[in-house]
Amino acid sequence: MVFSKDNMTGIILALLSSVFIGASFIIKKKGLRRAAVVSGVRAGVGGYSYLLEPLWWIGMITMIVGEIANFVAYAFAPAVLVTPLGALSIIVSAVLAQIILKEKLHPLGILGCVLCIIGSVVIVVHAPQEHPISSVKEIWYMATQKAFLLYMGSVIVLVFILVFYFAPQCGHSNVLVFTGICSLMGSLSVMSVKALGTSLKLTVEGKNQLIYPETWAFMFIVAVCVVTQMNYLNKALDTFNTAVVSPIYYVMFTTLTIVASVIMFKDWDGQNIGSITSEICGFIVVLSGTILLHVTKDVERSSSFRGNYTPSSPSLSTRLCNSNGESHKHEEEHESYSEEADSRRQDLQV
Repeated sequence: MVFSKDNMTGIILALLSSVFIGASFIIKKKGLRRAAVVSGVRAGVGGYSYLLEPLWWIGMITMIVGEIANFVAYAFAPAVLVTPLGALSIIVSAVLAQIILKEKLHPLGILGCVLCIIGSVVIVVHAPQEHPISSVKEIWYMATQKAFLLYMGSVIVLVFILVFYFAPQCGHSNVLVFTGICSLMGSLSVMSVKALGTSLKLTVEGKNQLIYPETWAFMFIVAVCVVTQMNYLNKALDTFNTAVVSPIYYVMFTTLTIVASVIMFKDWDGQNIGSITSEICGFIVVLSGTILLHVTKDVERSSSFRGNYTPSSPSLSTRLCNSNGESHKHEEEHESYSEEADSRRQDLQV
């Protein structure tokens, strides 16, 4: 398949974004460990000594660079191509964790990495070409079509129902509430980010789009959606185990983003059924690999916990359906203390 210049640029930026973001997790974690050794207080229990640790700031800068690359990638390539490639950051962090942090990667985790790579290759090979856009007004016209207005209206109604009805009642006992809110808002934020990124790209090329109110409208929508998305993602991570939140959020967010992009930007128009089917299959393979990676992390943590304590840790499905994850939070706390002790021993040896 022949890639257009824009598509190739978008793919390269998305891959670089995954590398930077994946590496940033490891660098920041290394910085947190060093800060905990020096101060004796972990960030998880209220310590802020990591703010004085240069390594943590290097990790933060690396993450910012990755996010900027991801933002620019949306200006060059379709969201159905850029968004699924974000799963590659999990592979980068998993591999670097084994090399730098000496965290053992489960054999099934390796299989998950392979599945993510295979699925990503399938998506890239069969990805649609980016449609040329000459003005932000053209994007605004796409955003105000009946089909996308129906999608956007449905998202807003669902978010309001989740926020004002379900969140007070079962937000702290059902992981789908908080992750549903941030996934729904995330799909709108990506559409706005793509619109804003394209506007800035055209402006840099000499076609000033900042004079149009539509550009500023998209910027406002990005701000509202991102703030809401991050707020409820933090609530989900604070309430439930990360191994539960991460795969569910990735599946919901990526699926909704692809649906929104197909409706708004007509990404699949002009593609044959074979290419569309291949993209969907590639996406499913990436999802499978992502879930497998997170589940194997959960299994390793549970095994370690059961090796030190008699009560067994609840399964992923049990915590998803029947509990608020509190018991597993105790497990994570125990793991953090054990990890801190190990890191102290390693640093003292160095």
